[in-house]
Amino acid sequence: MRIAIVSDIHGNRTAFDAVLTDLRQTSPDLILHGGDLPHGGSSPADIVDQIRALGWAGVLGNTDEVLFRPESLEEFAAQSAAPPALWVAIREMVAATREALGDERIAWLRDLPCIQLQDQIALVHASPESTWRSPGHAASDAELESVYAPLGQPIIIYGHIHQSYIRTLSRITVVNAGSVSMSYDGDRRAAYLLLDDSKPEIRRVEYDAEQEIRAYSDSGFPHADWVARMLRSARPQMP
Repeated sequence: MRIAIVSDIHGNRTAFDAVLTDLRQTSPDLILHGGDLPHGGSSPADIVDQIRALGWAGVLGNTDEVLFRPESLEEFAAQSAAPPALWVAIREMVAATREALGDERIAWLRDLPCIQLQDQIALVHASPESTWRSPGHAASDAELESVYAPLGQPIIIYGHIHQSYIRTLSRITVVNAGSVSMSYDGDRRAAYLLLDDSKPEIRRVEYDAEQEIRAYSDSGFPHADWVARMLRSARPQMP
């Protein structure tokens, strides 16, 4: 069985279209999404509408959660060492995304589960306990085992950190599916995960980042310069 995991689209219509084209070539039997669907790109409503039309099951991401539970951002920000300017920018972008989506789409996001169990895999956005906190790509084997082994499946998949990797441990294999939008590993191509008879492969897909930057700027959403820097550099940037 061939399963694809498409995570962290972040409203990026251009990258998502490129991934959909690649999916038509790889022809998975099942496609799941890893959350963080609308926030941060030119087309938040379009992304939610298409995921719903495609019928993909998936999980709740932290930037989905913040749209209906804004206090989750404040709880995380209160424990973060990041400068206040970051949280000001994120609040402004969240408000714009919330307005673009409307109540009905946000209600659909609210109903997404935190865990998906499918055919020997467990999928979460960040960790079983939180959509906001997860191990990083350089986490120790012991940390990964501690966080993900309780899910009780041989293959654990998450997104959130925008850095794809595959780690085979003694009891489980942990895979980060990467990010369709805003990769943080220096490679600005879109990423998604393909499991072919349980063998994981990270797919990287070229897309026109400049087209998405223009679309975001034309949309009127705030902090277009910040989004452009992240898409061009494929590294985290400050607003």
